[in-house]
Amino acid sequence: MEMGKEEPNLMLFNKWDFREVKVTDPGLQRTISLKPMLVPTSFGRHEHKRFGKADVNIVERLVNSIMHFGKRYAKNTGRMAGKKARAINIVKTTLDIIHLRTGQNPIAVLVKAVENTSPNEDTTRIIYGGVVYHVSVDVSPLRRVDLALRFIAEGAREATYSNPKTIEEALADEIILAANNDPNSFAIKKKNEQERIAMASR
Repeated sequence: MEMGKEEPNLMLFNKWDFREVKVTDPGLQRTISLKPMLVPTSFGRHEHKRFGKADVNIVERLVNSIMHFGKRYAKNTGRMAGKKARAINIVKTTLDIIHLRTGQNPIAVLVKAVENTSPNEDTTRIIYGGVVYHVSVDVSPLRRVDLALRFIAEGAREATYSNPKTIEEALADEIILAANNDPNSFAIKKKNEQERIAMASR
C-alpha cells in the first residue's frame, strides 16, 4: 500500500460503522471480532484453522448461528439449512429494525447483547470411582461468545414458531432485550439458569 493513502472505511451493508463500536468486557475483547466488511461472509476461510472463528466478524457469526433447518426439535441433528444469503438478509433487516427502535448503531447493540448473555460458568461431568459428579468450571472466552449467539438465535426461533411474528422482528426484540439485560429475554434467562446450576455444583 502506498504511503499517505489511508485504508477505506468499510461499513457493514454500506450503513453501519464498525469503528464506533467498542467491546467493554475485557474477557471478550480478543474473541469478538469487529473486522470491517461490507457483507458478513468469509467463505469459511477459518474452518480448518484452530480457534479461527475468533477472527470471524461477530455479525457473520450471528448469521451462521441463525441458519437452521426449520424443525423445532431438529436443533442438534446436523441438518442446518445452509442458506447463507437468506440468513444475511434476515440479519440486514434486523439491524435496520434495531436502529429504528433504539437510534443506536445496531452493531454496538449486538455486541452489548453478546456481552450480557455470555455465561461465565458451566458444569461438566467427572467420573470418579464409577460415580458421576457434576463440577462447576469456568467457560473459555470463545465458548462464551458461542453460547451467547446460540441463546440469542434460539430465543428468536422459539418466538417465531406458531406465531405470525417474523424472524427479523423476533431477532431484533431478542437482541434489544439482551442488550438491556432485561430478564424477559430468552438468552438472559438461559444464561442465568446455566450459571445458577453451575453455582449449585461448586
